[in-house]
Amino acid sequence: MSPKQADTGSILIVDDIEENLIAFEAVLSPLHQNLVRARSGEQALKEMLRQDFAVVLLDVRMPGMDGFETAANIKRLDQTKHVPIILVTGTESTADYAYRGYAIGAADFIAKPIDPWVLRTKVNVFLDLHRKNRLLAMCAVAEDADRLTDIIERLTQIELLLRDRPETETAELADRVAEMERAVGTLLPGRTGIE
Repeated sequence: MSPKQADTGSILIVDDIEENLIAFEAVLSPLHQNLVRARSGEQALKEMLRQDFAVVLLDVRMPGMDGFETAANIKRLDQTKHVPIILVTGTESTADYAYRGYAIGAADFIAKPIDPWVLRTKVNVFLDLHRKNRLLAMCAVAEDADRLTDIIERLTQIELLLRDRPETETAELADRVAEMERAVGTLLPGRTGIE
C-alpha cells in the first residue's frame, strides 16, 4: 500500500430514503473520499464484506433490519468490528437510543436535520484516524521486514561459519540453519525463500 492509498478512505452511507442518501453525498463530497451507498441493513453488511471502510453513517430507523441491528452485526464480524459507526437519528430519538447505540459499539450520533459542518467535521475525525492507523500498519510491516532481513543476514553468517568447519555434525547444523533462513525468507514481501 502506498502513502497515497493510506490517504483515502471509503465512507458507507446507509439510509432507506433516496433523498437522504443524496443529501449525505452532497455534504460529504467536499471530503473527496469514496462514498458508497446502501439502502438497507442487509445491503450495508454485503458492502462491508466487499471492501474496507473508514467510517459508516447508519440511519437508525429503516424497515427490516434497523440501524441498531445492522450495527450489532457489523460489530460481530472480525473484519468489520473496528469500523467506527455514526448512528443517524431523527428528532424523535430518546436517551434510550444513545444507550442502545453505545451498548452495541456505535462511536457517535448525529441528529436530523443534519448540520453539514458538524457532519463533515465528525466524519473527517474518523477519516484522519483511519489514515493514521493505515500508516502505522505500513510502518509495522516495514519494521517487521527489516527485522526479518536482519535475521536472515545473521543466519547466513552462521551458516557460512559452520560450513567452513570440517566436522560432520556442523554440516547437518548448517543445513538446518539454511532451512530456517529459507523459512524466514518466505515471510518477507517479494521473497520466496529460495535463492
